[in-house]
Amino acid sequence: MGAVLATAATMLGTTSATAQSEFPGPDEIVTSPNVKHVANIPATAPLTGTGTDIAFQDTYAIVGNYSGFTIYDIANPRQPKILSQVLCPGAQNDVTVNGNIVVLSTDARRSDDSCSSTSQNDGTKEYWEGIKVFDISDKRNPRYVAAVETACGSHTHTAVPDRKGGNLYVYVSSYGPATNILGCLPPHDAISIVKIPLANPASAQLVATPNLFPDGGNPGKDGTVETGYVRATSGCHDITVFPSKNLAAGACMGDGILMDISDRERPRVINRVQDDEHFAFWHSATFNNEGTKVLFTDELGGGGAATCNPQIGPTRGANAIYDITGRGDSRLLEFRSLYKIDRHQTSSENCVAHNGSLIPVKGRDIFVQSWYMGGVQIIDFTDSRNPKEIGFFERGPAANPATGGGSWSAYYYNGYIYSSDLGKGFDVLEIDDPRTNAARGVKMTELNVQTQYPFR
Repeated sequence: MGAVLATAATMLGTTSATAQSEFPGPDEIVTSPNVKHVANIPATAPLTGTGTDIAFQDTYAIVGNYSGFTIYDIANPRQPKILSQVLCPGAQNDVTVNGNIVVLSTDARRSDDSCSSTSQNDGTKEYWEGIKVFDISDKRNPRYVAAVETACGSHTHTAVPDRKGGNLYVYVSSYGPATNILGCLPPHDAISIVKIPLANPASAQLVATPNLFPDGGNPGKDGTVETGYVRATSGCHDITVFPSKNLAAGACMGDGILMDISDRERPRVINRVQDDEHFAFWHSATFNNEGTKVLFTDELGGGGAATCNPQIGPTRGANAIYDITGRGDSRLLEFRSLYKIDRHQTSSENCVAHNGSLIPVKGRDIFVQSWYMGGVQIIDFTDSRNPKEIGFFERGPAANPATGGGSWSAYYYNGYIYSSDLGKGFDVLEIDDPRTNAARGVKMTELNVQTQYPFR
């Protein structure tokens, strides 16, 4: 598949702990010279579960948590404030925002669809999982307005506006069927599509369940984190859409796919790629600003393993960068390079490629990304064959292993990088670098990272 590319430890002015032949101390923060940690709000009761994804609107950040979601006031990014918290347990509580609507994913069997539900682990009994819809027109008092049950729950979801603006479609990604789970029986090679009328979100309903893998998808390969494995495809983990190009990229366990979404209710797979040598679990996807490249991430070890070390090496658990070539239904995903952080982590630190976003610099492809306890990484992949490090932020091993930690999502929004930590709460970072400073002039009013709009 071509040469594997890794950065030097001191490239571009950064100095990693690995290069210094030492690791950061427990909870010690280390950064490259061009990155500053400017704020942190610890996980706050009643939402003391695992922090997850982030969506943005105006001067607000909406942050998911296994216990519900929090709305932060980020008018002053250096002093973010909690505006409201919604207690509504149900993993992972992946979150998106569209106008006055917040959509929340539930990928855990619950006794019912209420926010006071209890866990129902026995899949042979009646249970509920799917998506929940909230009205946040009053951000101090979000209001629960609808729930839609979906097969195998909703691990993640993607907001997909229709072409006329009257409806919001939600592409629901889920996986993990089993013969003892009534609402998630095999085979499960589909996604669920929910339609939310913006004028009446309470009438949200399931409208389609397209089968993306009629041949069953990648059959998988047995192995371990150390020897290599591939999860068999049984649905998608995450989908990113590029509405203006009617394109979507799906990270679907054993497969990476490119889809035409001209008909929002009937997405079509136009190209599919596999990498059984390097990839264990296709986790997420990000287009570049022109929609001519896709950066896929690999969740080697499922997020619970120490995979950023010499034993695993630089090629497994890496990002994979593909160029999109051709036109129409002849478009192809063509591999260009792999990229993985070179700052080795200790054996107690779960480290995995996770959620990230573009930094809006015109003419460049710059990506900020979470790596769990590997921290936050900033790279330039303008040259698809030669991605380079720009900067980083990370903490040392968790002082209290029971609380864990690590960045789940790291996204750039209106001049700052915001990170949702699994255990440490909400972080705000600032990068000061000639290669990224132009992004400060790009002002957004809403950001769902899996719904990409080109910046100008």
